[in-house]
Amino acid sequence: MNTTFDFSGRSILVTGASSGIGRATVELLCASGANVVAASRNVNELAHLAEETGCDPLVLDVGSPEAIHEALADLDAFDGLVNCAGITVLEKAVDTTAESFDRVMAVNARGAALVARHVARGMMAGRRQGSIVNVSSQAALAALDDHLSYSASKAALDAITRTLCIELGPYGIRVNSVNPTVTLTPMAVQAWSDPARRELALQGIPLRRFAQPHEVAQPILFLLSDAASMISGVALPIDGGYTAR
Repeated sequence: MNTTFDFSGRSILVTGASSGIGRATVELLCASGANVVAASRNVNELAHLAEETGCDPLVLDVGSPEAIHEALADLDAFDGLVNCAGITVLEKAVDTTAESFDRVMAVNARGAALVARHVARGMMAGRRQGSIVNVSSQAALAALDDHLSYSASKAALDAITRTLCIELGPYGIRVNSVNPTVTLTPMAVQAWSDPARRELALQGIPLRRFAQPHEVAQPILFLLSDAASMISGVALPIDGGYTAR
């Protein structure tokens, strides 16, 4: 496990921490000395993660504004935030329902904005220079079949990143997005289980493979670190060249 970055003494909140990119990020941050609060709805997986890494588990449903307020209200200020909680609903654009659209937007966009709002307020009050990384998607940059709600939510997340960058920059707080291609998380395995669909997607990636969670977590650590001290407001594709076409 790469521990190039030193986050000793830094407190970082990671949402969507129980699996996939979020879990890999928690593992790398803990191995790099960070004090990590790992948030997720999955109580059992959080318990396993805390046992393995020493992180502090926090049960949180970011789709609920009330839950965000209750869970974060009494926590100390953070030095960093990784907004990784996300869901998807696969359906044709012409079959998209108001319910599914609202549900995806509530978690992927609104939830990230409200968590960032809370963390940013703490950073500002404590006069802390900090870093926020939103886990977006290549679906925000290039259209994908059956992903209307998901694509819209991630494009909204990139817009949230840019706005936060502008407003929080004067306080020394940096805000960036990472935009990975299909990453082999449980959610992606479900979405790309059809062999024909999977092969077509791979043909669009010059490296001809999907990403592994740690290949997204490492750039997240870079953006959280002082090595990225002059980087803010970017949407960083981690896509094997997909969006270069």
